[in-house]
Amino acid sequence: MAERRAASRHRAPDPLAPKVARLARASEPTLLKLVRNRRQVLIGAGAAVVATGAVGSAAAVMGGGGGISAALGDSATSTRSPRDAGAFADRDASYTQSLGDSIDLGAAGLAETPGAAAAAAAKAKPTNPNMLSRDPILHMLRRTTFGPTRALVDAATKTGIDEWLEQQLNPGKVDDAVSAKALGAFPTVAMSTAQIRRTVKEFDYQAQFELGQATIARQMWSNRQLLEVMVDFWSNHLNVTNPFDGGWDVRTSYDNDVIRKHALGKFVDMLKASARHPAMLRYLDNAASDRRSVNENYGRELLELHTVGIDGGYNEKDVRNSAYILTGRTVTNEGEFRYESNRHWVDPVKVLGFKDKNPSRSKGLEVGEKYLSYLATHPATAKNIARKLAVRFVCDAPPNGLVQRLADTYLENGTAIAPVLRVLFRSQEFWIATGMKTRRPLENFVATARALGVAPGSDVRAGVEGLYFMTQRFGNAPLAWVPPNGYPDVSAAWRSAHATLSLWNAHRSLVGGFERGLSYPKVEGLVGKRPATTGPYIDSLAARLLFQPVAATHRKALLSFLSAKDNTAVRNGSLGGKIEYLAPLLFDSIYHALR
Repeated sequence: MAERRAASRHRAPDPLAPKVARLARASEPTLLKLVRNRRQVLIGAGAAVVATGAVGSAAAVMGGGGGISAALGDSATSTRSPRDAGAFADRDASYTQSLGDSIDLGAAGLAETPGAAAAAAAKAKPTNPNMLSRDPILHMLRRTTFGPTRALVDAATKTGIDEWLEQQLNPGKVDDAVSAKALGAFPTVAMSTAQIRRTVKEFDYQAQFELGQATIARQMWSNRQLLEVMVDFWSNHLNVTNPFDGGWDVRTSYDNDVIRKHALGKFVDMLKASARHPAMLRYLDNAASDRRSVNENYGRELLELHTVGIDGGYNEKDVRNSAYILTGRTVTNEGEFRYESNRHWVDPVKVLGFKDKNPSRSKGLEVGEKYLSYLATHPATAKNIARKLAVRFVCDAPPNGLVQRLADTYLENGTAIAPVLRVLFRSQEFWIATGMKTRRPLENFVATARALGVAPGSDVRAGVEGLYFMTQRFGNAPLAWVPPNGYPDVSAAWRSAHATLSLWNAHRSLVGGFERGLSYPKVEGLVGKRPATTGPYIDSLAARLLFQPVAATHRKALLSFLSAKDNTAVRNGSLGGKIEYLAPLLFDSIYHALR
Protein backbone atom coordinates (compact mmCIF):
# COMPACT_ATOMS: atom_id res chain seq x y z
CA MET A 1 0.00 0.00 0.00
CA ALA A 2 2.78 2.41 0.92
CA GLU A 3 4.65 1.52 -2.26
CA ARG A 4 1.59 2.12 -4.42
CA ARG A 5 0.85 5.42 -2.71
CA ALA A 6 4.46 6.61 -3.08
CA ALA A 7 4.57 5.60 -6.73
CA SER A 8 1.42 7.57 -7.48
CA ARG A 9 3.32 10.80 -6.93
CA HIS A 10 5.07 10.36 -10.24
CA ARG A 11 2.18 9.23 -12.45
CA ALA A 12 -0.68 11.04 -14.10
CA PRO A 13 -3.69 11.51 -11.77
CA ASP A 14 -5.74 8.32 -11.45
CA PRO A 15 -9.52 8.91 -11.55
CA LEU A 16 -9.96 6.14 -8.95
CA ALA A 17 -7.33 7.61 -6.61
CA PRO A 18 -9.76 9.71 -4.52
CA LYS A 19 -11.93 6.64 -3.77
CA VAL A 20 -8.86 4.52 -2.91
CA ALA A 21 -7.51 7.29 -0.70
CA ARG A 22 -10.82 7.57 1.15
CA LEU A 23 -10.88 3.84 1.80
CA ALA A 24 -7.27 3.91 3.02
CA ARG A 25 -7.88 6.87 5.29
CA ALA A 26 -10.96 5.26 6.80
CA SER A 27 -8.78 2.57 8.38
CA GLU A 28 -6.15 4.94 9.76
CA PRO A 29 -6.01 6.43 13.27
CA THR A 30 -7.51 9.90 13.47
CA LEU A 31 -4.17 11.47 14.28
CA LEU A 32 -2.65 10.18 11.05
CA LYS A 33 -5.49 11.82 9.16
CA LEU A 34 -4.70 15.13 10.83
CA VAL A 35 -0.95 15.12 10.28
CA ARG A 36 -0.79 13.24 6.96
CA ASN A 37 2.05 14.34 4.70
CA ARG A 38 0.70 17.51 3.13
CA ARG A 39 2.25 16.94 -0.26
CA GLN A 40 -0.46 14.32 -0.86
CA VAL A 41 -3.08 17.09 -0.71
CA LEU A 42 -1.40 18.62 -3.74
CA ILE A 43 -1.23 15.55 -5.97
CA GLY A 44 -4.19 16.70 -8.00
CA ALA A 45 -2.41 19.98 -8.81
CA GLY A 46 0.38 18.20 -10.68
CA ALA A 47 3.87 16.87 -10.02
CA ALA A 48 5.52 20.27 -10.29
CA VAL A 49 3.58 21.56 -7.30
CA VAL A 50 3.92 18.32 -5.34
CA ALA A 51 7.68 18.59 -5.68
CA THR A 52 7.67 21.72 -3.51
CA GLY A 53 6.66 19.48 -0.64
CA ALA A 54 4.47 21.75 1.48
CA VAL A 55 1.24 23.71 1.31
CA GLY A 56 3.09 26.95 1.90
CA SER A 57 5.50 26.42 -0.95
CA ALA A 58 2.70 25.47 -3.32
CA ALA A 59 0.90 28.67 -2.46
CA ALA A 60 4.08 30.61 -3.12
CA VAL A 61 4.35 29.08 -6.58
CA MET A 62 0.73 29.57 -7.53
CA GLY A 63 0.66 33.11 -6.21
CA GLY A 64 3.67 34.25 -8.20
CA GLY A 65 1.82 35.24 -11.38
CA GLY A 66 1.88 33.31 -14.61
CA GLY A 67 0.67 30.06 -13.03
CA ILE A 68 2.44 26.86 -12.06
CA SER A 69 3.89 26.06 -15.45
CA ALA A 70 5.48 29.48 -15.78
CA ALA A 71 6.95 29.22 -12.31
CA LEU A 72 8.44 25.75 -12.52
CA GLY A 73 8.18 24.56 -16.08
CA ASP A 74 8.04 20.88 -16.92
CA SER A 75 8.55 18.78 -13.80
CA ALA A 76 11.28 16.67 -15.40
CA THR A 77 13.42 19.54 -16.70
CA SER A 78 12.79 22.50 -14.40
CA THR A 79 15.77 24.33 -12.94
CA ARG A 80 13.51 26.00 -10.39
CA SER A 81 14.17 24.66 -6.88
CA PRO A 82 11.69 24.20 -4.03
CA ARG A 83 13.84 26.64 -2.04
CA ASP A 84 13.41 29.29 -4.75
CA ALA A 85 9.67 28.65 -4.67
CA GLY A 86 9.54 29.53 -0.97
CA ALA A 87 9.31 26.04 0.51
CA PHE A 88 9.68 25.40 4.21
CA ALA A 89 12.86 23.66 5.31
CA ASP A 90 10.74 20.56 5.92
CA ARG A 91 7.34 19.41 7.17
CA ASP A 92 8.07 20.12 10.83
CA ALA A 93 9.33 23.62 10.07
CA SER A 94 5.96 24.41 8.50
CA TYR A 95 4.32 23.84 11.89
CA THR A 96 6.67 26.22 13.71
CA GLN A 97 6.61 29.17 11.29
CA SER A 98 4.90 31.40 13.87
CA LEU A 99 7.90 30.97 16.17
CA GLY A 100 10.33 32.49 13.70
CA ASP A 101 13.56 30.97 12.45
CA SER A 102 14.82 30.29 15.97
CA ILE A 103 14.24 31.06 19.63
CA ASP A 104 16.44 32.96 22.09
CA LEU A 105 16.49 30.59 25.03
CA GLY A 106 18.29 32.86 27.49
CA ALA A 107 21.71 31.19 27.39
CA ALA A 108 24.06 30.19 24.59
CA GLY A 109 27.59 29.03 24.02
CA LEU A 110 29.86 26.05 24.41
CA ALA A 111 31.44 24.87 27.67
CA GLU A 112 34.32 22.47 28.29
CA THR A 113 32.04 19.71 29.59
CA PRO A 114 28.31 18.98 29.75
CA GLY A 115 28.44 19.50 33.52
CA ALA A 116 30.01 22.92 33.08
CA ALA A 117 27.39 23.85 30.47
CA ALA A 118 24.65 22.76 32.87
CA ALA A 119 26.11 24.88 35.66
CA ALA A 120 26.42 27.92 33.41
CA ALA A 121 22.87 27.56 32.12
CA ALA A 122 21.56 27.20 35.67
CA LYS A 123 22.78 30.75 36.42
CA ALA A 124 20.88 32.19 33.45
CA LYS A 125 17.22 33.16 33.31
CA PRO A 126 15.28 31.19 30.69
CA THR A 127 13.19 33.28 28.33
CA ASN A 128 10.51 30.58 28.32
CA PRO A 129 9.99 29.48 31.94
CA ASN A 130 7.47 26.71 32.63
CA MET A 131 6.34 24.29 35.31
CA LEU A 132 9.14 21.74 34.97
CA SER A 133 11.94 21.52 37.49
CA ARG A 134 15.26 22.84 36.14
CA ASP A 135 17.19 20.17 38.00
CA PRO A 136 19.93 19.26 35.47
CA ILE A 137 19.79 15.52 36.17
CA LEU A 138 16.05 15.43 35.54
CA HIS A 139 16.43 17.57 32.42
CA MET A 140 19.18 15.32 31.06
CA LEU A 141 17.12 12.18 31.66
CA ARG A 142 13.96 13.65 30.14
CA ARG A 143 15.86 14.44 26.93
CA THR A 144 18.27 11.51 26.56
CA THR A 145 15.97 8.68 27.68
CA PHE A 146 12.36 7.63 27.23
CA GLY A 147 11.66 8.89 30.73
CA PRO A 148 13.29 8.95 34.16
CA THR A 149 12.93 6.16 36.67
CA ARG A 150 13.68 6.48 40.35
CA ALA A 151 16.64 4.10 40.03
CA LEU A 152 17.97 5.99 37.01
CA VAL A 153 17.75 9.36 38.75
CA ASP A 154 19.69 7.97 41.69
CA ALA A 155 22.30 6.32 39.46
CA ALA A 156 22.85 9.41 37.29
CA THR A 157 23.09 11.62 40.37
CA LYS A 158 25.74 9.32 41.83
CA THR A 159 27.68 8.98 38.57
CA GLY A 160 27.45 12.62 37.55
CA ILE A 161 26.39 14.24 34.30
CA ASP A 162 29.65 13.88 32.38
CA GLU A 163 30.31 10.24 33.15
CA TRP A 164 26.70 9.18 32.66
CA LEU A 165 26.54 10.73 29.20
CA GLU A 166 29.84 9.14 28.18
CA GLN A 167 28.55 5.75 29.29
CA GLN A 168 25.46 6.21 27.14
CA LEU A 169 27.57 7.22 24.15
CA ASN A 170 29.30 3.84 24.44
CA PRO A 171 26.26 1.55 24.68
CA GLY A 172 28.19 -1.65 24.05
CA LYS A 173 29.73 -1.26 27.50
CA VAL A 174 26.37 -0.79 29.24
CA ASP A 175 24.83 -3.97 30.68
CA ASP A 176 21.39 -4.58 29.21
CA ALA A 177 20.37 -7.93 30.66
CA VAL A 178 16.73 -7.07 31.43
CA SER A 179 16.03 -5.84 27.92
CA ALA A 180 17.89 -8.74 26.35
CA LYS A 181 15.83 -11.25 28.32
CA ALA A 182 12.57 -9.52 27.42
CA LEU A 183 13.47 -9.59 23.73
CA GLY A 184 13.42 -13.37 23.91
CA ALA A 185 9.64 -13.06 23.62
CA PHE A 186 10.10 -11.74 20.07
CA PRO A 187 12.38 -14.29 18.39
CA THR A 188 12.31 -12.82 14.88
CA VAL A 189 14.00 -9.56 15.95
CA ALA A 190 17.34 -11.37 16.06
CA MET A 191 16.84 -13.16 12.73
CA SER A 192 18.36 -12.44 9.34
CA THR A 193 16.21 -12.08 6.26
CA ALA A 194 16.95 -15.66 5.26
CA GLN A 195 15.97 -16.95 8.71
CA ILE A 196 12.72 -14.99 8.68
CA ARG A 197 11.86 -16.36 5.24
CA ARG A 198 12.33 -19.88 6.61
CA THR A 199 10.31 -19.14 9.75
CA VAL A 200 7.21 -17.17 8.72
CA LYS A 201 4.76 -17.51 5.86
CA GLU A 202 5.35 -15.40 2.76
CA PHE A 203 3.92 -11.87 3.17
CA ASP A 204 2.97 -12.62 6.78
CA TYR A 205 3.39 -9.56 9.05
CA GLN A 206 4.56 -11.56 12.07
CA ALA A 207 8.17 -10.34 12.00
CA GLN A 208 7.14 -6.73 11.47
CA PHE A 209 4.66 -6.77 14.35
CA GLU A 210 7.29 -8.39 16.56
CA LEU A 211 9.70 -5.62 15.58
CA GLY A 212 7.22 -2.91 16.55
CA GLN A 213 6.45 -4.60 19.85
CA ALA A 214 10.12 -5.26 20.61
CA THR A 215 10.78 -1.55 20.01
CA ILE A 216 8.41 -0.69 22.86
CA ALA A 217 10.08 -3.28 25.09
CA ARG A 218 13.50 -1.78 24.39
CA GLN A 219 12.29 1.75 25.05
CA MET A 220 10.78 0.69 28.38
CA TRP A 221 13.52 -1.59 29.71
CA SER A 222 16.82 -1.01 27.94
CA ASN A 223 19.64 0.52 29.97
CA ARG A 224 21.04 1.86 26.69
CA GLN A 225 18.52 4.66 26.63
CA LEU A 226 20.41 7.20 24.53
CA LEU A 227 20.91 4.53 21.87
CA GLU A 228 17.15 3.89 21.83
CA VAL A 229 16.47 7.62 21.50
CA MET A 230 18.85 7.79 18.54
CA VAL A 231 17.38 4.66 16.97
CA ASP A 232 14.00 6.38 17.11
CA PHE A 233 15.52 9.55 15.62
CA TRP A 234 17.14 7.78 12.66
CA SER A 235 14.14 5.50 12.14
CA ASN A 236 12.15 8.65 11.42
CA HIS A 237 14.88 10.37 9.41
CA LEU A 238 15.35 7.34 7.13
CA ASN A 239 11.79 6.16 7.54
CA VAL A 240 10.64 2.81 6.19
CA THR A 241 7.17 2.27 7.57
CA ASN A 242 6.54 -0.87 9.62
CA PRO A 243 4.55 -2.88 8.73
CA PHE A 244 4.24 -2.64 4.93
CA ASP A 245 3.67 -5.18 2.16
CA GLY A 246 7.28 -5.35 1.03
CA GLY A 247 8.75 -5.50 4.53
CA TRP A 248 7.56 -8.92 5.66
CA ASP A 249 11.04 -10.48 5.33
CA VAL A 250 13.41 -7.49 5.26
CA ARG A 251 12.17 -4.78 7.66
CA THR A 252 13.77 -6.41 10.70
CA SER A 253 17.14 -6.48 8.99
CA TYR A 254 16.76 -2.79 8.16
CA ASP A 255 16.35 -2.04 11.87
CA ASN A 256 19.35 -4.16 12.86
CA ASP A 257 21.79 -3.63 10.00
CA VAL A 258 21.11 -0.02 9.05
CA ILE A 259 19.60 1.92 11.95
CA ARG A 260 20.88 0.20 15.09
CA LYS A 261 24.28 -0.63 13.68
CA HIS A 262 25.03 2.98 12.74
CA ALA A 263 22.87 5.02 15.17
CA LEU A 264 25.92 6.40 16.99
CA GLY A 265 28.37 5.89 14.12
CA LYS A 266 28.87 7.79 10.87
CA PHE A 267 25.90 9.04 8.90
CA VAL A 268 27.67 8.37 5.60
CA ASP A 269 27.86 4.67 6.52
CA MET A 270 24.19 4.59 7.51
CA LEU A 271 23.14 6.35 4.32
CA LYS A 272 25.09 3.93 2.13
CA ALA A 273 23.70 0.96 4.04
CA SER A 274 20.15 2.26 3.59
CA ALA A 275 20.72 2.77 -0.14
CA ARG A 276 21.57 -0.93 -0.51
CA HIS A 277 18.92 -2.28 1.80
CA PRO A 278 15.97 -4.19 0.31
CA ALA A 279 13.50 -2.59 2.72
CA MET A 280 14.32 0.93 1.52
CA LEU A 281 14.54 -0.13 -2.11
CA ARG A 282 11.10 -1.76 -1.96
CA TYR A 283 9.47 0.97 0.13
CA LEU A 284 10.49 3.76 -2.25
CA ASP A 285 10.19 1.66 -5.41
CA ASN A 286 13.84 1.70 -6.45
CA ALA A 287 13.76 -2.10 -6.68
CA ALA A 288 11.44 -1.66 -9.69
CA SER A 289 13.37 1.23 -11.26
CA ASP A 290 14.98 0.46 -14.60
CA ARG A 291 16.89 2.50 -17.19
CA ARG A 292 13.93 1.98 -19.53
CA SER A 293 11.40 3.05 -16.90
CA VAL A 294 13.02 5.17 -14.21
CA ASN A 295 11.14 5.60 -10.92
CA GLU A 296 11.95 8.88 -9.18
CA ASN A 297 10.65 8.10 -5.69
CA TYR A 298 13.88 7.15 -3.98
CA GLY A 299 15.97 9.66 -5.92
CA ARG A 300 13.66 12.43 -4.73
CA GLU A 301 13.40 11.38 -1.07
CA LEU A 302 17.16 10.86 -0.91
CA LEU A 303 17.50 14.59 -1.57
CA GLU A 304 14.41 15.99 0.09
CA LEU A 305 14.35 13.92 3.30
CA HIS A 306 17.55 11.94 3.79
CA THR A 307 20.26 14.47 2.93
CA VAL A 308 20.26 18.12 1.76
CA GLY A 309 16.61 18.80 2.57
CA ILE A 310 13.91 20.54 0.61
CA ASP A 311 15.71 23.89 0.88
CA GLY A 312 19.05 22.38 -0.20
CA GLY A 313 18.89 23.97 -3.65
CA TYR A 314 18.14 20.94 -5.86
CA ASN A 315 15.65 21.12 -8.72
CA GLU A 316 13.63 18.69 -10.83
CA LYS A 317 16.56 17.99 -13.15
CA ASP A 318 18.58 17.03 -10.08
CA VAL A 319 15.79 14.70 -8.94
CA ARG A 320 15.77 13.02 -12.34
CA ASN A 321 19.54 12.59 -12.36
CA SER A 322 19.43 11.32 -8.78
CA ALA A 323 17.05 8.62 -9.92
CA TYR A 324 19.28 7.78 -12.93
CA ILE A 325 22.27 7.26 -10.63
CA LEU A 326 20.35 4.80 -8.45
CA THR A 327 19.08 2.56 -11.24
CA GLY A 328 20.32 -1.00 -11.02
CA ARG A 329 19.96 -1.22 -7.24
CA THR A 330 17.30 -3.87 -6.80
CA VAL A 331 16.20 -6.84 -4.69
CA THR A 332 16.41 -10.55 -5.45
CA ASN A 333 13.55 -12.99 -5.09
CA GLU A 334 15.23 -14.10 -1.85
CA GLY A 335 14.98 -10.60 -0.35
CA GLU A 336 18.66 -9.73 -0.76
CA PHE A 337 20.29 -6.67 -2.35
CA ARG A 338 21.64 -7.05 -5.86
CA TYR A 339 23.09 -4.60 -8.36
CA GLU A 340 21.93 -5.46 -11.87
CA SER A 341 24.16 -3.60 -14.30
CA ASN A 342 21.85 -4.14 -17.29
CA ARG A 343 19.22 -1.99 -15.51
CA HIS A 344 21.55 0.94 -14.87
CA TRP A 345 21.10 4.16 -16.86
CA VAL A 346 24.32 5.48 -18.42
CA ASP A 347 25.50 8.90 -19.70
CA PRO A 348 26.68 11.96 -17.75
CA VAL A 349 24.83 12.87 -14.55
CA LYS A 350 24.82 16.02 -12.45
CA VAL A 351 23.13 16.65 -9.12
CA LEU A 352 23.93 19.93 -7.35
CA GLY A 353 27.75 19.95 -7.35
CA PHE A 354 28.17 16.25 -8.09
CA LYS A 355 29.19 15.27 -11.63
CA ASP A 356 30.14 11.98 -13.19
CA LYS A 357 30.47 10.76 -16.78
CA ASN A 358 28.69 7.57 -15.69
CA PRO A 359 29.88 5.82 -18.85
CA SER A 360 29.57 2.18 -17.84
CA ARG A 361 26.77 0.00 -16.51
CA SER A 362 29.32 -2.15 -14.73
CA LYS A 363 30.50 0.84 -12.68
CA GLY A 364 27.06 2.22 -11.90
CA LEU A 365 27.15 0.99 -8.31
CA GLU A 366 30.47 2.75 -7.77
CA VAL A 367 29.04 6.00 -9.15
CA GLY A 368 26.17 5.67 -6.71
CA GLU A 369 28.52 5.21 -3.76
CA LYS A 370 30.44 8.37 -4.72
CA TYR A 371 27.15 10.23 -5.06
CA LEU A 372 26.01 9.11 -1.60
CA SER A 373 29.32 10.20 -0.08
CA TYR A 374 28.92 13.59 -1.73
CA LEU A 375 25.40 14.01 -0.34
CA ALA A 376 26.33 12.83 3.17
CA THR A 377 29.12 15.42 3.39
CA HIS A 378 27.20 18.28 1.76
CA PRO A 379 26.91 21.41 3.98
CA ALA A 380 23.14 21.42 3.44
CA THR A 381 22.96 17.84 4.75
CA ALA A 382 25.02 18.83 7.76
CA LYS A 383 22.63 21.67 8.52
CA ASN A 384 19.56 19.52 7.91
CA ILE A 385 20.69 16.82 10.33
CA ALA A 386 21.98 19.35 12.84
CA ARG A 387 18.67 21.18 12.87
CA LYS A 388 16.72 17.93 13.31
CA LEU A 389 18.98 16.88 16.21
CA ALA A 390 18.48 20.29 17.82
CA VAL A 391 14.71 19.95 17.39
CA ARG A 392 14.83 16.49 18.98
CA PHE A 393 16.96 17.45 21.97
CA VAL A 394 16.42 21.19 22.51
CA CYS A 395 13.25 22.84 21.17
CA ASP A 396 10.93 23.01 18.17
CA ALA A 397 12.59 26.14 16.73
CA PRO A 398 16.24 25.83 17.86
CA PRO A 399 18.70 28.76 17.85
CA ASN A 400 20.55 29.19 14.58
CA GLY A 401 23.87 29.45 16.39
CA LEU A 402 23.41 26.02 17.94
CA VAL A 403 22.40 24.47 14.61
CA GLN A 404 25.47 25.87 12.88
CA ARG A 405 27.73 24.68 15.71
CA LEU A 406 26.39 21.16 15.34
CA ALA A 407 26.62 21.27 11.54
CA ASP A 408 30.25 22.36 11.70
CA THR A 409 31.03 19.52 14.10
CA TYR A 410 29.32 17.03 11.79
CA LEU A 411 31.50 18.06 8.84
CA GLU A 412 34.70 18.32 10.88
CA ASN A 413 34.23 14.75 12.11
CA GLY A 414 33.44 13.08 8.82
CA THR A 415 29.67 12.76 9.56
CA ALA A 416 30.30 10.98 12.90
CA ILE A 417 27.29 11.45 15.17
CA ALA A 418 28.77 10.91 18.64
CA PRO A 419 30.98 14.05 18.41
CA VAL A 420 27.92 16.06 17.36
CA LEU A 421 26.03 14.82 20.42
CA ARG A 422 28.97 15.64 22.66
CA VAL A 423 28.93 19.23 21.39
CA LEU A 424 25.17 19.34 21.81
CA PHE A 425 25.49 18.29 25.46
CA ARG A 426 28.25 20.86 26.01
CA SER A 427 25.96 23.60 24.72
CA GLN A 428 24.16 25.86 27.17
CA GLU A 429 21.19 25.92 24.80
CA PHE A 430 20.54 22.26 25.62
CA TRP A 431 20.55 22.80 29.37
CA ILE A 432 18.40 25.94 29.53
CA ALA A 433 15.61 24.52 27.35
CA THR A 434 13.83 22.71 30.20
CA GLY A 435 10.23 21.92 29.35
CA MET A 436 10.44 23.29 25.81
CA LYS A 437 9.65 19.95 24.20
CA THR A 438 6.32 18.14 24.34
CA ARG A 439 6.40 14.37 24.54
CA ARG A 440 4.87 12.71 21.53
CA PRO A 441 2.17 10.19 22.49
CA LEU A 442 4.50 7.17 22.32
CA GLU A 443 7.14 8.94 24.41
CA ASN A 444 4.51 9.96 26.95
CA PHE A 445 3.17 6.42 27.11
CA VAL A 446 6.59 4.79 27.56
CA ALA A 447 7.59 7.45 30.12
CA THR A 448 4.46 6.56 32.08
CA ALA A 449 5.37 2.88 32.13
CA ARG A 450 8.94 3.69 33.18
CA ALA A 451 7.87 6.07 35.95
CA LEU A 452 5.43 3.51 37.33
CA GLY A 453 8.00 0.74 37.19
CA VAL A 454 6.18 -1.62 34.81
CA ALA A 455 8.45 -4.65 34.42
CA PRO A 456 8.58 -7.90 32.43
CA GLY A 457 6.22 -10.49 33.88
CA SER A 458 4.87 -13.94 33.24
CA ASP A 459 3.98 -13.38 29.56
CA VAL A 460 6.04 -10.53 28.08
CA ARG A 461 4.83 -11.20 24.56
CA ALA A 462 1.14 -10.90 25.40
CA GLY A 463 1.67 -7.93 27.70
CA VAL A 464 3.71 -5.89 25.25
CA GLU A 465 1.35 -6.80 22.41
CA GLY A 466 -1.45 -5.17 24.42
CA LEU A 467 0.67 -2.05 24.89
CA TYR A 468 1.41 -1.98 21.16
CA PHE A 469 -2.30 -1.97 20.35
CA MET A 470 -2.74 0.99 22.71
CA THR A 471 -0.15 2.98 20.76
CA GLN A 472 -2.07 2.28 17.57
CA ARG A 473 -5.15 3.89 19.11
CA PHE A 474 -3.39 7.21 19.65
CA GLY A 475 -1.72 7.15 16.24
CA ASN A 476 1.90 6.74 17.33
CA ALA A 477 2.75 3.05 17.14
CA PRO A 478 6.53 2.65 16.89
CA LEU A 479 7.96 2.73 13.34
CA ALA A 480 4.45 2.89 11.84
CA TRP A 481 4.35 6.34 10.16
CA VAL A 482 3.22 5.63 6.60
CA PRO A 483 4.68 8.51 4.49
CA PRO A 484 8.47 8.62 4.02
CA ASN A 485 9.08 11.71 6.18
CA GLY A 486 8.77 10.04 9.61
CA TYR A 487 6.69 11.03 12.63
CA PRO A 488 6.50 14.80 13.28
CA ASP A 489 8.75 16.03 16.08
CA VAL A 490 7.06 19.32 17.00
CA SER A 491 4.21 19.84 19.42
CA ALA A 492 1.82 21.56 16.98
CA ALA A 493 1.64 18.39 14.88
CA TRP A 494 0.16 16.41 17.77
CA ARG A 495 -2.75 18.67 18.73
CA SER A 496 -5.50 16.11 18.56
CA ALA A 497 -8.40 15.51 20.94
CA HIS A 498 -8.55 11.88 19.81
CA ALA A 499 -4.88 11.27 20.60
CA THR A 500 -5.13 13.07 23.94
CA LEU A 501 -8.15 11.09 25.11
CA SER A 502 -6.60 7.82 23.94
CA LEU A 503 -3.41 8.65 25.81
CA TRP A 504 -5.30 9.53 29.00
CA ASN A 505 -7.12 6.21 28.77
CA ALA A 506 -3.74 4.51 28.34
CA HIS A 507 -2.51 6.17 31.54
CA ARG A 508 -5.40 4.57 33.40
CA SER A 509 -4.70 1.20 31.83
CA LEU A 510 -1.07 1.33 32.93
CA VAL A 511 -1.89 2.46 36.46
CA GLY A 512 -4.54 -0.25 36.72
CA GLY A 513 -2.27 -2.93 35.25
CA PHE A 514 -4.92 -3.96 32.78
CA GLU A 515 -2.62 -5.73 30.31
CA ARG A 516 -1.89 -9.20 31.66
CA GLY A 517 1.59 -10.68 31.34
CA LEU A 518 3.60 -7.77 32.75
CA SER A 519 4.47 -6.86 36.33
CA TYR A 520 2.80 -3.72 37.68
CA PRO A 521 3.33 -2.06 41.07
CA LYS A 522 0.34 -1.99 43.37
CA VAL A 523 -1.12 1.47 43.04
CA GLU A 524 -1.72 1.78 46.78
CA GLY A 525 1.97 1.10 47.39
CA LEU A 526 3.40 3.72 45.02
CA VAL A 527 4.27 6.16 47.79
CA GLY A 528 6.13 3.71 50.02
CA LYS A 529 6.02 4.95 53.59
CA ARG A 530 2.58 6.49 53.77
CA PRO A 531 2.23 10.09 55.06
CA ALA A 532 -0.36 10.60 57.75
CA THR A 533 -2.29 13.36 55.96
CA THR A 534 -3.54 13.96 52.42
CA GLY A 535 -1.46 17.01 51.46
CA PRO A 536 1.88 15.34 52.13
CA TYR A 537 0.53 12.18 50.47
CA ILE A 538 -0.02 14.15 47.24
CA ASP A 539 3.47 15.58 47.56
CA SER A 540 4.96 12.12 47.92
CA LEU A 541 2.98 10.74 44.99
CA ALA A 542 4.09 13.65 42.78
CA ALA A 543 7.71 13.05 43.75
CA ARG A 544 7.29 9.34 42.93
CA LEU A 545 5.61 9.75 39.54
CA LEU A 546 6.66 13.22 38.32
CA PHE A 547 10.01 13.50 40.14
CA GLN A 548 9.09 17.00 41.33
CA PRO A 549 6.38 18.81 43.34
CA VAL A 550 3.34 20.38 41.72
CA ALA A 551 2.46 24.07 42.05
CA ALA A 552 0.32 25.19 44.98
CA THR A 553 -2.71 25.85 42.78
CA HIS A 554 -2.46 22.38 41.24
CA ARG A 555 -2.01 20.81 44.66
CA LYS A 556 -5.14 22.59 45.82
CA ALA A 557 -7.06 21.29 42.80
CA LEU A 558 -5.99 17.72 43.59
CA LEU A 559 -7.12 18.12 47.20
CA SER A 560 -10.46 19.36 45.91
CA PHE A 561 -10.70 16.32 43.61
CA LEU A 562 -10.20 14.10 46.66
CA SER A 563 -12.74 16.14 48.68
CA ALA A 564 -10.02 16.56 51.27
CA LYS A 565 -7.95 19.19 53.02
CA ASP A 566 -4.22 19.31 53.54
CA ASN A 567 -4.53 17.86 57.04
CA THR A 568 -7.20 15.26 56.26
CA ALA A 569 -6.07 11.95 57.72
CA VAL A 570 -4.99 9.20 55.32
CA ARG A 571 -6.63 6.04 56.56
CA ASN A 572 -5.29 3.65 53.91
CA GLY A 573 -2.93 3.58 50.95
CA SER A 574 -5.76 3.60 48.42
CA LEU A 575 -7.16 6.92 49.72
CA GLY A 576 -10.53 5.27 50.07
CA GLY A 577 -10.33 3.88 46.53
CA LYS A 578 -9.37 7.21 44.92
CA ILE A 579 -5.67 6.57 44.37
CA GLU A 580 -6.38 4.72 41.12
CA TYR A 581 -7.92 7.95 39.81
CA LEU A 582 -5.42 10.36 41.37
CA ALA A 583 -2.28 8.75 39.91
CA PRO A 584 -3.48 8.99 36.28
CA LEU A 585 -4.34 12.66 36.81
CA LEU A 586 -0.67 13.33 37.52
CA PHE A 587 0.30 11.60 34.29
CA ASP A 588 -2.36 13.62 32.44
CA SER A 589 -0.78 16.85 33.69
CA ILE A 590 1.64 19.28 32.06
CA TYR A 591 4.41 18.05 34.36
CA HIS A 592 4.39 14.73 32.53
CA ALA A 593 3.45 16.06 29.08
CA LEU A 594 6.57 18.23 28.78
CA ARG A 595 10.16 17.11 28.75
